[in-house]
Amino acid sequence: MLLALAAAREAAAAGEIPVGAVILGPAGDVIGAGRNAREAVPDPTAHAEVLAIREAAAALGDRILDGCTLVVTLEPCAMCAGTILAARLPRVVFGAWDEKAGAVGSVYDLLRDGRLPHPVPEVVAGVREEACAALLREFFEQRRGPHAERG
Repeated sequence: MLLALAAAREAAAAGEIPVGAVILGPAGDVIGAGRNAREAVPDPTAHAEVLAIREAAAALGDRILDGCTLVVTLEPCAMCAGTILAARLPRVVFGAWDEKAGAVGSVYDLLRDGRLPHPVPEVVAGVREEACAALLREFFEQRRGPHAERG
């Protein structure tokens, strides 16, 4: 999670929403990394998770990321949850919950929806949750002001 947090800080420094992700390969080594880059690219799919998954798939030469783990600072959204399922990632670790758009247990729970034809990954939530949430909170306070209404 420390590497994902470092990537999230890089995203914030670039003016992007501070979310970072890494993919650990079956041996525990980093085979993919990403940070939000939607504004820079510009690409609405340039979420940290999607970029990390793309890099890991390229590193393995396979679209199936068997034995890998995604570590991300924020609960994945619906698009990212779909990408996680498509990549057949068996394990997802995330930091802060996303009470507005989370799709791994808060608003939706796509990864554990038994109606989908994919294996159900293990989910570990709340890893370094306060550090991950604080980074997001500080980013939005700087952007909107500490007393701005969120919506």
